[in-house]
Amino acid sequence: MTTSASAIGQETRTREAETPIRLLGVHCVNVYVRDQDRSLKFYVEQLGFRVAFDAKLQSGERWVAVAPPDGSTVLALIKPKPKSQEAKLIGRSTQIVLLTDDVAARFQEWSKRGVRFSSAPRLRRIKYDAQTQAKAAEQALLLGIEAPIWGSAVAHFRDIDGNSFTLASYDEVTHAMDAQRKAAEQRQEADRRAARELEIARDVQARLFPQSSPPMTTLEYAGMCMQARQVGGDYYDFLDLGQDRLGWC
Repeated sequence: MTTSASAIGQETRTREAETPIRLLGVHCVNVYVRDQDRSLKFYVEQLGFRVAFDAKLQSGERWVAVAPPDGSTVLALIKPKPKSQEAKLIGRSTQIVLLTDDVAARFQEWSKRGVRFSSAPRLRRIKYDAQTQAKAAEQALLLGIEAPIWGSAVAHFRDIDGNSFTLASYDEVTHAMDAQRKAAEQRQEADRRAARELEIARDVQARLFPQSSPPMTTLEYAGMCMQARQVGGDYYDFLDLGQDRLGWC
């Protein structure tokens, strides 16, 4: 029994439509360094990162992390024990790709701050083969309405310990995924605003109902309005007509 990619994609989209949006992302990536203070200064002053946290654990180990300006992911700057397997990773490729909207501008900015690049930014433009282009419609959810072409500028740099990173511009896939993320955030924000507005409307409507009942010696009475939803159009009121008389509407 075989299942086509389109069927799997349709099933996935159906489940996503039925499932409430939940947060899912990458929180932390480890970068092994020799000196945490020196690395912290590099990432903050030369790359423009911010300090995510800097704390000492009960074990005495220091936990330091930085985050890019958008705060999407945290880089934990870990000082491994000497001669450990992690210590051997210092000065090697981190396999981490940092995204920016303008590689050339970032390259110039960071180069002026002393960041070491292995080469100037290079443009990479890759076209999919004919079979992939034929499936563009099935990939519309991911690639958007643009032609399935992956084009980006790429540059490679090293931190103070020689750990290498890739700096890349937004390609079409990333643009589409970023657009989906922003659309989801906008929907969530719109839902929150709508819920808040309904809550305010419900409070305002509740204050329009009688807040007290005129005293009657010959009658016990009460009023209550239960809305089928948060806000309704029903209304009632008690009218004190004097001389132990009461009207209601």
